[in-house]
Amino acid sequence: MTFDIDPDERFHADRLTKLMTNERRIETLAETGVDAVVVLPFTPEFAAQPPLDFLQTMFRDAAPAALHVGCDFHFGARAAGTVEDLRAWANERGTAICAHDLKSADDLPITATRIRKLLARGRCEEARELLGRPYAFEGVVRAGRGEGADMGFCTANIELPAIMQTLGEGVYAAWATVDGVRYKAAMSMGVAPTFSTATATSEVHILDFSGRIYGDTILVEPVHFLRPMIKFDSVDELIATVQDNIAWVRANL
Repeated sequence: MTFDIDPDERFHADRLTKLMTNERRIETLAETGVDAVVVLPFTPEFAAQPPLDFLQTMFRDAAPAALHVGCDFHFGARAAGTVEDLRAWANERGTAICAHDLKSADDLPITATRIRKLLARGRCEEARELLGRPYAFEGVVRAGRGEGADMGFCTANIELPAIMQTLGEGVYAAWATVDGVRYKAAMSMGVAPTFSTATATSEVHILDFSGRIYGDTILVEPVHFLRPMIKFDSVDELIATVQDNIAWVRANL
């Protein structure tokens, strides 16, 4: 059971960044082999319910045989309900409550917050270890400024909403998936400081690819931080640096 949005999108949207879209999160849950994923609409009215009303709305008179939750699980308005409150409710209905410790690494729980902090510092490899898979984001390719083509390296330009800008600014070695095919890529995250008219959140140079993909959605997996974003003194210096970045990607991915 999950919600259609992250609850923090309703309460703290101004400071929230996400590891994946709500749609992709639900798809990923469905791909784990479960029989069904129940998606509840997290409306203001739903969120305002006290804990017991929250449980009544969720289950009515059909209490489940068992509920599995994290040991730090909270529910109801202001997260007032605890696992012990859940047990008290369940004991009256014959429901078993299984409260699990969170998975941990290096003696610390693996949480979305911990992973987001690593990504914000560009530490893709460590984030991957905690996620169990590469971090990835999707975006629609928009028409860009055209400087990349003039300089010999076309880029797919993606504007991400602020809530999806989890990865720290910088240039990364990455993989880009286009129409089901995975390519090596060099990508930047953050607005390019050399060009005052820059707007793209991410610019992705896909190696050995020349198709037109404006309007298409591509998947990008940043895997290694190469350098911070830099304002270059000349276009020649920019070209030489980007070519070095592309050469590193070609040789090392």
